[in-house]
This record gives sequence, C-alpha cells and structure tokens, in this order.
Amino acid sequence: MEQVETLNKIEVCNLQKCYKERRAKKRFHTQCEAQEDCRVLDGLSFSIPAGCFVCFIGPSGCGKSTMFRIISGFERPSGGKVLIDGNQVTGPSNKHVCVFQEDGLFPWFTARQNVAIGLGTNSNEAHVQETVDEYLELVGLAGFGDHYPHELSGGMRRRAEVARALITNPEILFMDEPFGALDFVTRLQMREEMVNVHQMFDMTILFITHDIDEALQLGDRIIMLSDRPSTVAWDMELDFPHPRDLSTSPLKEIRKEIYYKMGLHVAL
Repeated sequence: MEQVETLNKIEVCNLQKCYKERRAKKRFHTQCEAQEDCRVLDGLSFSIPAGCFVCFIGPSGCGKSTMFRIISGFERPSGGKVLIDGNQVTGPSNKHVCVFQEDGLFPWFTARQNVAIGLGTNSNEAHVQETVDEYLELVGLAGFGDHYPHELSGGMRRRAEVARALITNPEILFMDEPFGALDFVTRLQMREEMVNVHQMFDMTILFITHDIDEALQLGDRIIMLSDRPSTVAWDMELDFPHPRDLSTSPLKEIRKEIYYKMGLHVAL
C-alpha cells in the first residue's frame, strides 16, 4: 500500500525581514545607516513536526520575536513564506495562541474571568465555570479563581495566562520569554508546569528564551539564531526523558557547546 507523506506542522522557507532605518545617526555600531534597509532575518529555513516543543535561543535583538510575529501571522515577511499544515500563513488564526513576557491579564477581571475569556461567548454558564475551574486546578490555581491579578504573585499570574491559553485548545502555542520576569524558584516551578502541559496536551509549542538551561530542560529541540541578520546557526534535537539533570553527560556537553557557539566562556 502506498504511504502518504506526513506534512510538518510548520514550514519556514527562506524567511526574510527588512525594516527601513530612519534615524539620522547610528545609536550603536550594528545599526544600519539612515534610510537603508535594515535586514533582521536573512533566509531562515526550518521545519517543525506536530507536537514538538521547540526552544529558540540567540543573541538579544537578533529577531526572535519578529520571527514569532511572522509565523503567527501578525506581521508580513519581506521575503520567503511560512506554511502551517501546508497552507501559507497570511494572518492570525484562532488555532494559534501567544503568551508574551508582559503581563496580559485584565486587572479589572478575576483570575476566573480572565481564563474564561479563552472560551469566547458561551451561553452555558455552568459549563464555562466548570471548565475554567478544571484549567485553574490544572495550573495549580485551585481556590484562587476569585482573586484579582493584583492579589496574585507573578508566578500565579503566569499560571493564569497559561490556563487562558490552554483552555482555547490551541494547535500551536507561541511563548515569547514568558518567565523572564519571574524569580529563580518560580521559573523552575513554571518549567515543571510546562513539561506537564506538553505531555498532557497534543500541541506544538514554540518557546523563546535567553536562558540556556531553560531551553535544555524544556525543549525536544533547540534552534539557535545567529546575530543579525539572522540565520539558523544551530539546530539540535534533544531526545532525553524528563526530568533532565543538566550536570550529567551528554546534556552537560551540549550545554558547553551552546555556550561556545554563542561566544561565551564555558566557565561562566
């Protein structure tokens, strides 16, 4: 019997992005001359299968967030294309949800009301409340549904945002440094939550981070972008079970290799 070829969930094909530099003088040495086209992405190409947890790392300002906006349909590329399920991306989709570093909860809504937004309009109030409570419990916020954002810690607000994203049952979850503002212990707790979420839900997760350990602990795969104009500098699959101990080989050696490729001394 003839086999049917399985499409990747996401295909990024020779992605390019240029901006017009309008400043009269450079603010730093890597900035383009005034009125020049400032190239941010320069031929990014990679494929992501369905259900993969991919972490993106790279120098600050290399275009990771720009790449996310293009893949998720919020921004048009200057060249190349993005395919999701074989269809070219031309705009945002309600099947794809973004979680950003900035706090996205509405301060005048309770945690329960914020999470319920993800369900949209639903006349069955009892079903809404039951479903929201299930997702609050899933992310460790049982009993905090009636609290307002200012009454929650930073980690709790992050959990509420993750619950709001998950309740939409997205096919792709974009996360742009979602834990960057959290303290060290809370970040570790949120990493554990994300591993559990990925194991429970059949979704593709794209995750930007500047924390190399975070990428190693979370990702099925790490894609490193080069300095601007960005290309794919390194792409590696991480076929290791969770939880992961970064002090053991070969993860310890992979960690050293990433530091080396990013121009950092391995002893840092």
